[in-house]
Amino acid sequence: MDATTLDTKAVERWLEGQLEGFSGPIEATKFDVGQSNPTFRLDSASGQYVLRRKPPGVLLKSAHAVDREFRVQKALAGTEVPVAKMHMLCEDDDVIGSAFYVMDFVEGRNFDDPRLPDLTTSERAAVIDEMGRVLAAIHSVDIAAVGLSDYGPEGNYFERQVGRWTKQYRASETEAVPQMDALIDWLAANIPADDGKRTLVHGDYRIDNMLFARDRAEVLAVLDWELSTIGHPYADLAAVIMQWQMPPGHEGRGLAGVDRAALGLPTDEEFIASYCVRMGLPGIEKFGFYLAFCFFRMAAIIQGVKKRALDGNASDPERAAKLGSFVPMFAMAGLEATQRG
Repeated sequence: MDATTLDTKAVERWLEGQLEGFSGPIEATKFDVGQSNPTFRLDSASGQYVLRRKPPGVLLKSAHAVDREFRVQKALAGTEVPVAKMHMLCEDDDVIGSAFYVMDFVEGRNFDDPRLPDLTTSERAAVIDEMGRVLAAIHSVDIAAVGLSDYGPEGNYFERQVGRWTKQYRASETEAVPQMDALIDWLAANIPADDGKRTLVHGDYRIDNMLFARDRAEVLAVLDWELSTIGHPYADLAAVIMQWQMPPGHEGRGLAGVDRAALGLPTDEEFIASYCVRMGLPGIEKFGFYLAFCFFRMAAIIQGVKKRALDGNASDPERAAKLGSFVPMFAMAGLEATQRG
């Protein structure tokens, strides 16, 4: 069975013995987002749920960690970080062919274009400010109190991440990309000294990984926690700025060249400054490193998506192959970010 299908009968049988109040039958609809872990809406007699699974096939070590996604979101219930309610985690591959978890279906708005074209100027400003508020909330979680102290190792987060994603990239490399080689070398030589900051980090924080209320600028759930860990908060902040550096439109989903003031959107500097106020920081030095790191990590991720497409294991093979062609562009943008203060 491939990544685009789901054995609903097997899911029904498993949930009927595990989830209190559940009753079938199930109708499954695959979401057209989520290249890494295929995600399905489940419509059943007892209500709506969401199932998120590992893709089938041979996978990179430590990738597609649905068990970690489940754990962190369950731990965040009741905190200032909005997440969907977690129900059940199944780590038995024999049920549907790979591990999966089931959570509540959250009804809300999802924005895939940071220009927010359907909103007014004031609404756009409110949505982006809420995005900044939730980011600060993630980085303010008392990791000991919610049982996540061991969710990531001690030590220099960026040293660890550069090493990890370099290995992931090399494992999924399909052709030489000189820009990526140069970026890897620069990052390895310019990792900042460990400043002691150790918080929960989302790992892929951007507006299309959030669900907003339909009638107000309130985040109802932050989604896609696959890359979350205990690490350095500036990686999440730089991920937002990285996304905004991309070209606008369906593929880039960025704000490059956009008249932000006319749309009511903050500049990079204004968003960073607002974050610093919320976190009680005087500012952030050498932000270019954190931005370059995020471009590098995204290039490594989409290279993995490309490799899965070539191997026949991608959630959306056609889109995955197209994404893979952007690896040199992300790597070049990372090199350009190294010149940013």
